[in-house]
Amino acid sequence: MNILQKRLLASATALGLVAVGLGAASDASAKTIWNFSIWGGKRAVTAGIESLKPSLEKAGGGDFELKIHYADALGPRKQNPENVKVGAMEAAQMCVGYYPNKYPLLSVMELPFLAPRDLRARAAVEADVLAHADIVAETKKRWNARYFGPSFLPAYEFMGNKRIRSVEDMKGVKMRISGLNAKALQAFGGVPTMVTAPEGYTALQRGTIDSFGFPYSYAFGAYKLYEVSKYVTEGIGMSGFMCFQTVNLDAWNATPKAVRDALPAAQLVARDAMIEAYETADKKWRPIFREKLTVDVLDPSVRAKLAAGAGAIWEGWVKDQEAKGRPARKILEFVKASVAKHSK
Repeated sequence: MNILQKRLLASATALGLVAVGLGAASDASAKTIWNFSIWGGKRAVTAGIESLKPSLEKAGGGDFELKIHYADALGPRKQNPENVKVGAMEAAQMCVGYYPNKYPLLSVMELPFLAPRDLRARAAVEADVLAHADIVAETKKRWNARYFGPSFLPAYEFMGNKRIRSVEDMKGVKMRISGLNAKALQAFGGVPTMVTAPEGYTALQRGTIDSFGFPYSYAFGAYKLYEVSKYVTEGIGMSGFMCFQTVNLDAWNATPKAVRDALPAAQLVARDAMIEAYETADKKWRPIFREKLTVDVLDPSVRAKLAAGAGAIWEGWVKDQEAKGRPARKILEFVKASVAKHSK
């Protein structure tokens, strides 16, 4: 074989290898992969995304994979909206209270004592709100994203090292709760202090906060706050955070049609999985709390006193949002109608 023949053979071999490589890359790129970010480890609230994963992957028939990354592995939780917007991750957990002014209309769901206490009713109301045209537009325009999956939370109670048996007991107490709910507590002297869920254990241990508002009961157990607390309430039932899952719109549009078509049914399965997980958590954690803590079952009059000022807070929210050109009155009335419908 002469030199020219050897060179031609080497070139052909190299081109063949490149072609094989390109073929492999093409095969790999044919599979759609979503990276989903959530803080903390597996717990009741993650039952939703953990249920969505097999449902959607099955619909994708091998062409779709949903990778769940726990404990902020893809980036800080407070940057989730920005990271989803630019496609640094395809999808993520969001909680409106972590992102002040970033989901202004959706913050309606964090108004105190607006959301139903019944879990199934709350899930239904949140689904209605997330499908509202103005909320869809807000998520799309601000964050290049759309609603992906449910992440509703049970009503909030308080656990910590200051005993709360009445509204008077809240005076001077550093209480972890989101901004809009905080206004109901401030009226009775509570001192709202915002820390994220994973920071709760250390904050209670060090006394940075006195009492931690959290979804009852699963979150207190999942983050082990009972280990550094003396007291817990039952009966306040505050609205707490509005949490949900979003996906980047570009990623959504590039996803196989079979996966997109499967999402509505998968969301219903995820809703039921979450409710079951919360009920299972209650059976586990409530007896443990009764063993290790003083559980104060509050008289309904305490909740009634807190809720008495909620209407004024709702109206203040409407005034603030409408001054910025947002259809807040329409959204609030929609939520109230949805609550009435699903609370029957």
